[in-house]
Amino acid sequence: MSLLFAVAVLGYLLGAIPFGYLVARARGVNIFEVGSKNPGATNVRRVLGSGAGNLVFALDVLKGALAASWALHAHSSVTLNAAAFGFPGLGTVEVAGTSWYPLGVAGLFGALLGHSFSCFTKFRGGKGVATGAGGVLVLVPFAGFIGAVVWLATFYATRYVSLASMLAALSLPLSTWALGRPGWLAGVTVLIALFVIYRHRENCRRLLSGTENRFTKKKAAVPPSPPPRKPA
Repeated sequence: MSLLFAVAVLGYLLGAIPFGYLVARARGVNIFEVGSKNPGATNVRRVLGSGAGNLVFALDVLKGALAASWALHAHSSVTLNAAAFGFPGLGTVEVAGTSWYPLGVAGLFGALLGHSFSCFTKFRGGKGVATGAGGVLVLVPFAGFIGAVVWLATFYATRYVSLASMLAALSLPLSTWALGRPGWLAGVTVLIALFVIYRHRENCRRLLSGTENRFTKKKAAVPPSPPPRKPA
């Protein structure tokens, strides 16, 4: 239990790194004061362009992936250290044949909470989609791939980032179950889906009322034509 707690705390601190805020701040923008005032990759992209938005997205995905995958190293280290002191079974937590999965789940949930309620930005944060995706790609890779396909199909069909994110999250429990993964792991993806939907509750209201903004590319500004020269 102490190891699970430690992994969750580390996951929280990792998830709490506010990459959206930091990338925007490096360009002289307080992301909490512009656009949707959300530090996620979508708002950064809307305000600062695709380069900054894609960078934030990649970093947020990396947070979730590291928070989940670091548990493998943690489990191996604890097992080896315990064996060195004459307790070979002390570091092993077997669950359905995947001893490190509980630690990966703890790390991912810590990262989701850290990203959404960062202690570095007065407990403000993003909605957890990119960070959750990174962790899911580690824990249930094929389900994460299916979720990505659902996201892309929904986004390009509707141009609603929020709807694409929620449908992708909802696909995770279904695909995890269909892939024959353990029931408890499907339950974990249900919790992830509910968390993502809860973080999008305002978007849900706007979608239902028809006031949600679609994601559109900004048109490049056309420079004004120079005034005609006066005849000499």
